[in-house]
Amino acid sequence: WHDGNRGRRRGRRAFLPARPAARTSRGTPLAGTGEPAAGLSGDGGDIAMRRPRENERRRSPQPLVRRRVPSGRGAMEQPNITSDGQAALTPVFWLMVALTGVATGLLGDLMMVILFNVQHLAFGYHTGTFEAGAEHASAARRVTSLVVAGAFGGVAWFLLRRYTKGKRSEIDDALWNGDGRLSFRRSLGTSVISEVVIGMGASIGREAAPKLMGGASASVLARWSRLTPQQRRLLVACGGGAGLAAVYNVPLGGALFTAEVLWGSISLPVILPALACSVIATATAWLYLPAHATYTGIPDYRTSGSLLAWALLAGPLIGLISAGYIRLIGWVSHHRAAGLTALAAPLLAFGVLGVIGIKYPQLFGNGQDMARDAFLGAGSFGLLLALAALKPMVTALCIGSGASGGLFTPTLSTGAVLGGLLGLAWNLAWPGTPTGAYAMIGAAAMVGASTQAPLAALALVLELTQKGLGIIVPMMIATVSATIVAYYIDGYSIYSARLPSRPPDTEPAVPPPKVSGDGHERPSA
Repeated sequence: WHDGNRGRRRGRRAFLPARPAARTSRGTPLAGTGEPAAGLSGDGGDIAMRRPRENERRRSPQPLVRRRVPSGRGAMEQPNITSDGQAALTPVFWLMVALTGVATGLLGDLMMVILFNVQHLAFGYHTGTFEAGAEHASAARRVTSLVVAGAFGGVAWFLLRRYTKGKRSEIDDALWNGDGRLSFRRSLGTSVISEVVIGMGASIGREAAPKLMGGASASVLARWSRLTPQQRRLLVACGGGAGLAAVYNVPLGGALFTAEVLWGSISLPVILPALACSVIATATAWLYLPAHATYTGIPDYRTSGSLLAWALLAGPLIGLISAGYIRLIGWVSHHRAAGLTALAAPLLAFGVLGVIGIKYPQLFGNGQDMARDAFLGAGSFGLLLALAALKPMVTALCIGSGASGGLFTPTLSTGAVLGGLLGLAWNLAWPGTPTGAYAMIGAAAMVGASTQAPLAALALVLELTQKGLGIIVPMMIATVSATIVAYYIDGYSIYSARLPSRPPDTEPAVPPPKVSGDGHERPSA
C-alpha cells in the first residue's frame, strides 16, 4: 500500500493499491504522465503485464467511452436513458427499422390509392373534398353506396375470418398480450376491405389499415431476420405508429403514438427507433401523398382570457363525455355481430347510416372533412349539436356490425364539433373568440382523453393542422384536465376497451406482466 495516497482516496478507490509513479530506467518519474515509460519499470526492467482497468459503464450496449465522468455518477441516473433490455438495438434491428419504415410508407400509399379511388367511384366526383362529393350526390346514390358497402363488407369479412381463422390481425392485442406476431395475409385482407367500405361512406377511421399493415410488415421482417420476441414487439409497435404517421403526414405524432400508446414508455431505446421508423415511412409516403398538412388553411388562432377560462371548464366536461364514449365503444365491440349474423349486420347498419346521411352527409367516412369545417369555424349551433351527437352513434353502429376500422379520426372529429358547440355557447356569455379555436382545443382534449395519451394527442393536432401554437396553453389545459377526468372515472381507452374477451379456459389468474422500455417487468393494471 502506498501510505502517502491512502488518506486522499475515497470510496472503492481507497481500497485499491496505488500505482507507483512512472520512472525512467534511472528511477526518474516521467513528467506529467504518471505512467512508466514504454517497456521500462521503475528499476529499469521490463514492465510486468498489468491487469486491464475495470469497465465503469453499466449500460447495455456498452458506449464507446468506457469511463464515467469525473464525478463517477452514472448516465442511467437520468431515467429515460436506459439499457436496451431484451429489445437490443443491434445493427440488424436498425436495418429492420429502416425497411419497416419503407414498407409501411409504400403500403400506406397503397391503402390511400384504394380509398381515394373508391370514394370517386362511389359518389361520382373527381375533384374537391369527399364531403363535397357526398353532398353533391343524390340521396338515392348516398343510400345505395352505403347499402352496397354493407353487402360487400359483410360477405368479405365473413369469408376472410372463416378462411383465416386463428390468424392474428389485431395489432393492439398482439403487442399487449402476445409476442407481436401478425398474419400478413389476414391483415392485408381486412385492411383492403376496411378502406373500400370507408370509401363508400362507412363511419370508421382510415388509419387502422396502414397502422395494421405497418405492424404486419414489421412482423414479417422480424421473422425473416430472426429477431428476439422483444425486438419483434418493439419493431411491430414502431411499424404501427409509422402507419399513422405516413397517411396523415405526422411523423412526430406517429412516433409518440408508438411510445405512449402501443409500447407505454418514452425511454430512449423506444423513442429512437419509433422516430426513425415514422420519419422514414412519412418520407416514403410522399411518393403519392402530399407533403403538406392534412388540414390546410386553418387560421393562426391566439390565446385570450375567454379561451383560457373556457378551457378550464370545458376540459373536464370533455373528459366526462370521453369516458362515456369509451364505454360505448367497449360495449358494442364486445357485442359485435359474429357468425352468420355478421353477414347481414353491416348491410343493416350501413343502410341506416345511408338514410341518416341524406340529411347529414358529413357523417360519411372517417370525419376528416367534418373536423376541417369545425377548425375553420363553420357550422351553426344546431348542425354542430347534431353532428356531435350522431357521429359517435353511427361509428359505434358500424363497429358493432362487425366492421373493422379505426377510431382516431372519428374521435378527433367528434371532439372538434363538440368543442365548436361548447365554444358557440360560451361566446354568448363572453364573445370575441373564433369558433375554430374552440374546435381545435376540443379535438385535442377528446383525443387525449379517449386514447389516454395526452402528449401524442397534442402533437397530432399540431401536426395535422401545422397551426395551433398560438393556443397551445389553453389546448394543454383542456387536454390534461380531460385526460385526468377520464383516467380517474374509468381509465380505459378506445383501444383497450375494444380488446376481445379471452375464452374462459384461457383467462389467466394473474394478468401477465408488461415489459417497460428498459426491459424490466411491470404489473398490468
